[in-house]
Amino acid sequence: MQTDKRSFIIFSKYRRLQRLWQFFFTGWVLVMIASLVAAAILTKQLLWTPISAINMADIAANQFKMTNAAFVGTDKNGNPFDLNVAVGLQKYGDPDTVFLERVSGTVVQKQDNKYIKNKVQAQRGQYNIPQKIITLMGDVRVDSDTGDKIRTNQLVIRL
Repeated sequence: MQTDKRSFIIFSKYRRLQRLWQFFFTGWVLVMIASLVAAAILTKQLLWTPISAINMADIAANQFKMTNAAFVGTDKNGNPFDLNVAVGLQKYGDPDTVFLERVSGTVVQKQDNKYIKNKVQAQRGQYNIPQKIITLMGDVRVDSDTGDKIRTNQLVIRL
């Protein structure tokens, strides 16, 4: 059986193209890997993707953020209270404190077997979780059912 010279020539041309393609493809992949490694070493950044454009400081600062939150409970004497805040957030490095913005709510006190409701408003505040202390700051207003009014810059509520 004799081989046709034409089919051998076509087959060998195809083989050359295949080898050329493999050479360039392998070379291109190696160049890309080398450039990514070189970029990481030279810039000292490990993220080359668009994720590196995200402001990680902003994400860490607002990681534990609540909007329009309500805090309801009773104090150590069993008197009910409720606080509403526009924004409440915990900072990443300070998990024991909740920072509050635009605080409003009611605090109930028992005095002479009567319950007195006090409406509270403040620009901002802090809630210390382990000590159970709420510190209200910035134009604090307390209006009582008895007609008493308090205007101050800071008010500490122990729960």
